[in-house]
Amino acid sequence: MEKNSHFGFLTSRMDSYRESVLTKKPYICSQRALLVTEVYQQNQHLCAVMKRALMLQNILEKMDIYIEDQTLIVGNQASSNNDAPVFPEYTLDFVIKELDLFEKRDGDVFYITEQTKKDLRSIAPFWENNNLRSTGGALLPDKVDVFMKHGFFGMEGKLNSGDAHLAVDYEYVLKNGLIAYEQRVNDLLEKLDLCVVENIDKYQFYKAVLIVIQAVKTYALRYSKLALELSKSALGPRKKELLEISHICTKVPYMPATTYHEAIQSTWFIQLILQIESNGHSLSYGRFDQYMNPFYLKDRKEKRITEDQASELLTNLWIKTMTINKIRSQSHTFSSAGSPMYQNVTVGGQTPDKKDATNEMSYLVLKSVAQTKLPQPNLTVRYHRNMPSDFMNEAIEVMKLGTGMPAFNNDEIIIPSFIEKGVSEEDAYNYSAIGCVETAVPGKWGYRCTGMSYINFPKILLIVMNDGIDPTSKDRFIEGSGNFREMHSFDELMQAIDKALREITRMSVIVENAIDLALEREVPDVLCSALTQDCIGRGKTIKEGGAIYDFISGLQVGIANMADSLAAIKKLVFEEKKISCDQLMDALEDDFSSEKSKKVQQLLIYDAPKYGNDDDYADQLVVDVYQIYIDEMKKYPNTRHQRGPIGGIRYAGTSSISANVGQGFATMATPDGRKARAPLAEGCSPSHSMDQNGPTAIFKSVSKLPTKEITGGVLLNQKVTPQMLESNENNQKLQMMIKTFFNRLDGYHVQYNVVSKETLIDAQIHPEDHRDLIVRVAGYSAFFNVLSKATQDDIIERTEQTI
Repeated sequence: MEKNSHFGFLTSRMDSYRESVLTKKPYICSQRALLVTEVYQQNQHLCAVMKRALMLQNILEKMDIYIEDQTLIVGNQASSNNDAPVFPEYTLDFVIKELDLFEKRDGDVFYITEQTKKDLRSIAPFWENNNLRSTGGALLPDKVDVFMKHGFFGMEGKLNSGDAHLAVDYEYVLKNGLIAYEQRVNDLLEKLDLCVVENIDKYQFYKAVLIVIQAVKTYALRYSKLALELSKSALGPRKKELLEISHICTKVPYMPATTYHEAIQSTWFIQLILQIESNGHSLSYGRFDQYMNPFYLKDRKEKRITEDQASELLTNLWIKTMTINKIRSQSHTFSSAGSPMYQNVTVGGQTPDKKDATNEMSYLVLKSVAQTKLPQPNLTVRYHRNMPSDFMNEAIEVMKLGTGMPAFNNDEIIIPSFIEKGVSEEDAYNYSAIGCVETAVPGKWGYRCTGMSYINFPKILLIVMNDGIDPTSKDRFIEGSGNFREMHSFDELMQAIDKALREITRMSVIVENAIDLALEREVPDVLCSALTQDCIGRGKTIKEGGAIYDFISGLQVGIANMADSLAAIKKLVFEEKKISCDQLMDALEDDFSSEKSKKVQQLLIYDAPKYGNDDDYADQLVVDVYQIYIDEMKKYPNTRHQRGPIGGIRYAGTSSISANVGQGFATMATPDGRKARAPLAEGCSPSHSMDQNGPTAIFKSVSKLPTKEITGGVLLNQKVTPQMLESNENNQKLQMMIKTFFNRLDGYHVQYNVVSKETLIDAQIHPEDHRDLIVRVAGYSAFFNVLSKATQDDIIERTEQTI
């Protein structure tokens, strides 16, 4: 691994541990699937929440456990590091279909043994038409069939897995232990009047919570016993370490943590077990520096730990975080390239009483993430006007390492946006990043603060221009408003877009609601719900309305393509008449391949205004379209509305992860000059090479979006060369640009890829020379070499900005 003297180096132990994790091939593990099947077969008569509790109990009591030689923190998700467990209760369909294909993928490769194939095939008959995917599919009305058939809403990940996209109440767990939850549940059970009909369900939920708490305790005690056994043959300092691990695992997470090491171990156990319970990703650590700092300061004061020892435990935690893995279907990998888990850790920001929250742990997290140089965890810095300059400097130093981290989220826009939506001021100031760039209040927010259905804006435009018929599949998606060839004005096109976008938005709501109901009924998460306020108080799981807040967001893809396409049509077709309606449609259908079509393409690219250049002509057009979607989407609450939580509504979001590549692959040529199958623009970033006026102009264009309505995240990816940040002067310029974007332009988020185009191209040709190359894909980072070539090409083609 490349060294960076600014942050120091990993200890030799952690360097060795990191190497062992990175060189371990990812296999598919069948053990969880077999243990789940055992419980479901024996308990088909039980309600879903009890089956889930017994399932987690069976896994935690029987799964293989191990303690690596280098680690000071224990806990594994599967039979060995980097292996991906299988979750048959969600689906086994794609796993069985792709058993012989996982090793042949272009990216996101998994290995599998013949025994594992045999194991999975043996349980497949039980799960046929008996899982979330089949149940969710059965709930979908016929009117959305065409959208599901073509994957228009990108629901593959939602039908195949749980939700997550939240951070649980780690602070409460560390201070009070799971025993406090247990005591509260027992108190509520004792007072429960079972003559009240809804209390029957509460009774089942409470019994389920008690089962999983004891299961977590048992899991920790298994590691205590293993560590004690290993200590008998260990020599030197390792014997003492194993004895300490054994002691810690007798306490946490069941009992409160009293030391820094215990707090780290307790946090890891919870983070890990939640991902054993459900395969929903974007499970995040929340405001890690805020809840961990008191333990660190106490141990330092009592001389129990040094800064270096504390840093080593953090690097240990981040390497452990990297061992979590998830297997996705081939089609799902197109929108989640690089096997990301999006486990976000947030530092900085403000306290609930509006003071700067930066503390010793904030700096230690930056240092430890820099030393490990891994794509997990996702690192987010909360920016505000009074952020200490030295902390900002340190964040920029981390950025210079080229891992695409940290991302910056802006308190100045996110906090007011939350308060406007009903979040208390105290909670709004305590938000954290979740997954990519989305945000929520840790321990109080329901699932999917973003990441529901994807809506492909450019494809909607193409469907509108083709009288409601998808020009790629030739299937009718909506009732049409006429063919573009016969339209006489730009207003006529905009009216057709308005009608179509509202109808498609309604279809997305139908799909989201059906899948949410299936998740609620079939696969409730017991532990995750218990650790989210106030599911225990309400006696409800999160999907039933147990969380204090519940807002969700879909993702809108190809924002810049929509802007550039509309600008080209308005200017070149209807105003200047350089291109006729027929000529444009012919060129799109021809994919700009004939000489005549190529001339049209050149006009579209070079003679029309482009989003990302602070040009109101193009920028306002996408704002107008976006507002149509927002206005329509806000009419429809989610399935938890009026069932307990504050909110229960939807808002917008642009965190499209790598869906721009997959959705672009299924989209024909667009009126901005983009060829068929090419990636769409990513997040709210401009299209490749279309931003010609520098980073300030990009910031100004993005700031025109209705940011306060896009609470699901306004993802802006930028790219600079390492040479640009070599001088202190350029560092200061970059900081001033970020501050201006956030303070004056109400920017929501920005993150940087610090890597040259030449390096990326060389990494494609000589991957063996760039094993540690990490890039920012979208709202997450990944090792460049594990990405598909299409995703690699998309990153290579992003505009390199100068400062």
